[in-house]
Amino acid sequence: MSRDAKILSLVAAAGLAVALVIVSVVGISGHHGGPSGGPPLKSVAAGGMAADFKLQDLRGNTISLSSLRGKVVFLNVWATWCAPCREEMPSIESLYEEFGKDRDFEVLAVSQDTAGRKAVAPYVKKTGLKFTVLLDPTNQVGDSYNVSGIPETFIIGRDGRIVAHHVGPYDWSSSEMRDALEELIKSKAG
Repeated sequence: MSRDAKILSLVAAAGLAVALVIVSVVGISGHHGGPSGGPPLKSVAAGGMAADFKLQDLRGNTISLSSLRGKVVFLNVWATWCAPCREEMPSIESLYEEFGKDRDFEVLAVSQDTAGRKAVAPYVKKTGLKFTVLLDPTNQVGDSYNVSGIPETFIIGRDGRIVAHHVGPYDWSSSEMRDALEELIKSKAG
């Protein structure tokens, strides 16, 4: 990794860590509607409410984001054909191995592969991923979250608000990220 890339990664990690800590300690107040109390905005900005969805996992179970309220959710949008997505998967697995035993933390990797289970299941089996992989061949989550490119990751707090949003691959197993997530998981919503 080049010197500039390392510096950018550290700056991004520090910014995310600060955002995670501020939101988890201070909390965010406000309304859920758009301007003038209108309908909710489709926002991916930190502080906005995360859009609910229902998708099937590789076993055929339906999982909704709203069923995970009260937990910290790591939501990653990816595809098997995306090289940067595949590049960051081991660091997500490492994060899951460290925090996945915590009842208050959930990893959801939402696959945008149009071939669905046929494309995703062999990849997950080959790589040994243990976290929850959801199938989204119609790009429901990508559309709801205004995903501009993959991979794209959203950290969602216990109250359903987006705490952090990152576009592009990232080393999620970095010590800064682990420390920030640990603080977020330890904090209680309220």
